[in-house]
Amino acid sequence: MTTLAFDVYGTLIDTHGVIDALQEFVGPQAAAFSQTWRDKQLEYSFRRGLMRNSATFPVCTSEALDYTCASFNATLTSEEKQKLLGVYRLLPAFPNVEPRLTELAVANHRLYAFSNGTVNAVETLLKTAGIREAFVDIVSVDELEPFKPNPAVHANFLRRAGTTSSDSWMISGNPFDVIGAISVGMKAAWVKRSPEMIFDPWGIEPTITVENIAELVERITE
Repeated sequence: MTTLAFDVYGTLIDTHGVIDALQEFVGPQAAAFSQTWRDKQLEYSFRRGLMRNSATFPVCTSEALDYTCASFNATLTSEEKQKLLGVYRLLPAFPNVEPRLTELAVANHRLYAFSNGTVNAVETLLKTAGIREAFVDIVSVDELEPFKPNPAVHANFLRRAGTTSSDSWMISGNPFDVIGAISVGMKAAWVKRSPEMIFDPWGIEPTITVENIAELVERITE
């Protein structure tokens, strides 16, 4: 039985689902604001992991929002920032994710959510998106504190899932996830949701590249 470790933010859940809410505060800059917020969120998690200055992913998200507001000269009140962070806790899934996950779950695969987010945050996201039932469990990096792609959190995932790297896949829209998983012996699918996306030129390639979860179902079960 194959174990599939699904990244959540940016793979199943659309992190730019906050753009509509952002338009109320930053108008036509909403898309660019959203991208900077996401980029800084990831950067802060990586930096904290390297420094061993631990903080949860929601903290990184909040700090990244503060940075982005300063960068865009957006003067938001504490209440307005909390509203945006509330939207972030209820982000939508990408289209057609739910039925495709169900197909994988009934095709002799064990599905796990494997995330830098906290268990509570991911639980809320998956339930809100109507996809929680597809997963055996949620494995969060918070159990060890470093963020993906630290090898220790991949090892912890394999232990928690009771599987081996050779029997496991990482499914992610984030190249760093794919490279990290392959580096510890897992197979990995890169979900390239946009033609403009570029995979990091590190000499490590995805096992497969797909455009969406529907194509993943076809490729991984063939």
